[in-house]
Amino acid sequence: MMMWSNFFMQEEDRRRREAASRRRAQGQRPLTPEREGKIKLGLLLSAVGATLAVLAVGTEFWVELNTYKTNGSAICEAAHLGLWKMCTKRLWQSDVPAGRDTCGPAELPGEANCTYFKFFTTGENAHIFQRTTKKEVNLAAAVIAVIGLVVMALGCLCVIMVLSKGADFLLRVGAVCFGLSGLLLLVSLEVFRHSVQALLRRVSPEPPPAPALTYEYSWSLGCGVGASLVLLLGGGCFLLLTLPPWPWGSLCPKQGHRAA
Repeated sequence: MMMWSNFFMQEEDRRRREAASRRRAQGQRPLTPEREGKIKLGLLLSAVGATLAVLAVGTEFWVELNTYKTNGSAICEAAHLGLWKMCTKRLWQSDVPAGRDTCGPAELPGEANCTYFKFFTTGENAHIFQRTTKKEVNLAAAVIAVIGLVVMALGCLCVIMVLSKGADFLLRVGAVCFGLSGLLLLVSLEVFRHSVQALLRRVSPEPPPAPALTYEYSWSLGCGVGASLVLLLGGGCFLLLTLPPWPWGSLCPKQGHRAA
């Protein structure tokens, strides 16, 4: 029995040495509890950014378009739109704050009419308050945002593989994915801003005359900005975890190694 016990122990030690040599050959470091905790904290931070990104892309409160209140009318019109659809609303002027010259905010209760943009299906531009969208710019903003979400999902998958399988080399890939997704969301926000400017300029010459409009960016766009910054921060944290420890160890020596 003792002979078999020694044999199994030697076999287990041999397997551990082979696994360690394979990790060294692949540039992997053992996943210590401290390192695992740091990776989990980075994943939690990235999960917050991912939640904000999905919330921003899936909602339509990126920008609000407000008409001016007209005298003698009990109602006024406003609209809000995002990457996928727009909603026009007829609001009661009595609900609009007294110090506000324009109709809104769009969150007020009223008669709403929401439609998805037709340029995703039939290729037609949308018409809002006698103005026409520029579908190429709107499509570009939506496509870039979707690509950002896909890259973000790949980053989450890479970090989960690091925690579950010990594939430490995927941590650098996850860091790049999170940083790239944050940049793509920022680009999508900028392209959407250009689409709003193009919408305001493309006034239809056909009657009735186009009403004067003001616009203000809303909370969905704020979620997108927050998601971009958090994802960039998460990617930076993962990238720091992939750096070799020796530069930091030389800058911060332990007390036990200091000369007496």
